[in-house]
Amino acid sequence: MSTLATLLLIAVGSAIVNNVVLSQFLGICPFLGVSKKTETAAGMGGAVVFVIAIATIVTQLIYKFVLANSWLMSKGIDLTYLKTIVFILVIASLVQFVEMFLKKMIPSLYESLGVYLPLITTNCAVLGVALNCVTYEYNMLESIVYGVATAVGFLIAIVLMAGIREKIEYNDIPKTFQGTAIVLVTACLMSIAFMGFSGMI
Repeated sequence: MSTLATLLLIAVGSAIVNNVVLSQFLGICPFLGVSKKTETAAGMGGAVVFVIAIATIVTQLIYKFVLANSWLMSKGIDLTYLKTIVFILVIASLVQFVEMFLKKMIPSLYESLGVYLPLITTNCAVLGVALNCVTYEYNMLESIVYGVATAVGFLIAIVLMAGIREKIEYNDIPKTFQGTAIVLVTACLMSIAFMGFSGMI
C-alpha cells in the first residue's frame, strides 16, 4: 500500500470511523460542557486541534530522541516508562501557551471558553493521541496525520452536538428529560449514528 493511501486511511479512520469522542469516549468533559453554542464549540475545537497537532509533534520527538533513544537503550537505560508523565507536562505547557495567546489576541473567545480552556490540559483525548501514536508505532508523518485527523474528529463531534443543542432549546421536551438528561441521550444517539461508519475501514 502506498504512503498516501496509508495516510488517507489513518485520517479517515481517526476522524470519522474511530471518532475520539463518539467511538473511543475520550474528551467527554469539554464535549458536554462547551457544546451549548456553536461559536464556543468551534473555538474549543479549534484550540484542541492546535494543541493536539503541536503536542503530537513535540511528544513524538521527545519519545523518539530522548525516551526511546537507541544509544541510551544500548547502554541499558530504558526511559520509555516516563512517557505518560512527560507527555502530560508537554500538553500542560502547550495549553498555557494557547491560553495566553487567546487572552491577548481573542479575549471574547477566551471569556466564553472560561474554565474549559485550562481543562484541555486534562482532556484525555490529547494525551490519548500522544500515547496511541507510540502504541501504534507510527512514524512522524503518520503521527501528525493521526493527531490532526483525531482533533478534526473532535471538532466535528463538538460542533454537531452544539448545533443539535441549539435546536433542542426550541423543542417541547418532557420535564424529566430537560437539562443534562437530553444532552446525554443526544450524545448516545450520535454515538450510535457514528457506529454506522465502523465497516468502512
